[in-house]
Amino acid sequence: MQLRLDAADRLVELVEERRGPVYAEEAARRLFKLRHVPAGMARSLLDEAVTADARLAWSGDSVRLATPPGHDLPLERATYVVVDLETTGLRPGVCRICEIGAVRVRELELAETFQTLVDPGLPLGAFVASLTGLRDRELRLAPPTAHAVRRFLDFAGDAVLVAHNARFDLAFLDRETERLTGRRLAGPVVDTVSLARRVLGGRVSRAGLASLAHFFGTSARPCHRALPDATATAEILVALIGLAQERGATSVADLCELASTRTRRIYLKRSLAFGAPTCPGVYLFRDAHDQVLYVGRARDLRARLRSYFRTDRQRPAVEAALAALERIEWREYGSELEAALEELRLIRELRPPANARVSRPDRYVYLRRRGHGLVCSSTPTELGPIRSRSRARLAARLLDGASDDELAAPELALPRLRAKVRERAEALRYEDAARLRDRVAALERIVAELRRLRRLRRAACCLVVPTLEPGFARTVFVAGGRIAAVRSVPPGAGARLEVEAALALCRAAELSLDPEAADELLLVGSFLRRPPPELRVCPLDAGAILAAATRAAALGPARPAPGRTPARRRAA
Repeated sequence: MQLRLDAADRLVELVEERRGPVYAEEAARRLFKLRHVPAGMARSLLDEAVTADARLAWSGDSVRLATPPGHDLPLERATYVVVDLETTGLRPGVCRICEIGAVRVRELELAETFQTLVDPGLPLGAFVASLTGLRDRELRLAPPTAHAVRRFLDFAGDAVLVAHNARFDLAFLDRETERLTGRRLAGPVVDTVSLARRVLGGRVSRAGLASLAHFFGTSARPCHRALPDATATAEILVALIGLAQERGATSVADLCELASTRTRRIYLKRSLAFGAPTCPGVYLFRDAHDQVLYVGRARDLRARLRSYFRTDRQRPAVEAALAALERIEWREYGSELEAALEELRLIRELRPPANARVSRPDRYVYLRRRGHGLVCSSTPTELGPIRSRSRARLAARLLDGASDDELAAPELALPRLRAKVRERAEALRYEDAARLRDRVAALERIVAELRRLRRLRRAACCLVVPTLEPGFARTVFVAGGRIAAVRSVPPGAGARLEVEAALALCRAAELSLDPEAADELLLVGSFLRRPPPELRVCPLDAGAILAAATRAAALGPARPAPGRTPARRRAA
């Protein structure tokens, strides 16, 4: 069943990407990775996924998107079913439904009601029992989940579903509906939380059910039981529809659009990611004036770009960039290492406003000896570079008057300073202890960064990865605390010349304390800690590097594992 549902999701994306019907043969080739498939076989392969998903429909030998029933009905003629669930917890699949309540709204008047307890098959937690007043002995006498959900689906029919925080209730109903019928609920859904926030325009501080019930003066009072909460939501819905009509809404589609969250509006821009490849690369978000708003990298460009339009878990700066987004530019590379180096270069050069930590080497500081203490300086020393100037100042203030050994190696001061924090806390000097603790924490962060930099500055190695050019490999040489050389290794006799030239640069490399070199070194260090499958790390030996380059060229460009979506990386 899950394979069929996944195929349906991918088929919907394909139809949306093509902006119209897709022939069955092409869809089967894309979904099932077939080189050639007859039309009859393609239709038989897709038929189960199409007929079982209400979002899809056949149009001759093509697959198209279906229009949800009731989507174009006038608001006053549509039938709504307002539903509320009580559950044993917050996680669908792990927790279960224990009560269903629903109210039918016909011609903007409350009509029939539906209510049933549900046997969840597991005991209620103490918190849920105290919140709802339900008891295990009551639920053991109730109908099982499958029977209760089937009765609710018969009651709801083709009506527009409405819920307060619909994402929560529909997640439970979708899971149970899949178990029963193999389908998901695909009709229009209205979320009264989002709708209230849109049409009330800040007239209420919170959009909780109790707050809205008080604002509208509903006769039913929410009490964490399914039917009273559904009744209150139904009364709120009628009031919100009136406000929506004042804003020009005339149909269920208009109401759904008003109830859509900001993320849903951004989802309408998902076509900008259509055509993205599944290889590593960098991507640039551009606005209407072609200015770069955000730069990122991905191991799978297609999966990463599509993820921006499927979730609302974005930082405010990225949300603003998505709102202003007009075009996405992507550049393909043979490995994630190449993409990461290009991303760092672009962020330095373009300084996009939505990148959280724009690399600004000119603002980095170093700790430098002066008298009996340390000061922050732009003059390169081995105690740096440090990205946070405020953290560096706290550490310098803390080490004022320290011994010569501690000034040369600040980590030697940490045991003494931690003991001082404990002494002040034991003497009940809590404010002094807290102030000292914060400075010690800043010094600990700096010490950890400096240790990592020292280890990397001692590194002498070559990172070998595939490239997009057939028969070629990319090599990144690290020596002297920097990336000493980056070379494309061609097939044939020219490979040894390239490698020997890079090794000569490595032998001539002197220790670099430059902040830009430190940024590149830390980036390489992240790949050394967790190397991707296509990356080979070699000593600075021509034979080992050439052998690794031959293997990388034969391997070809990096590709994500089949069936897996790469985890989201923290934005740069």
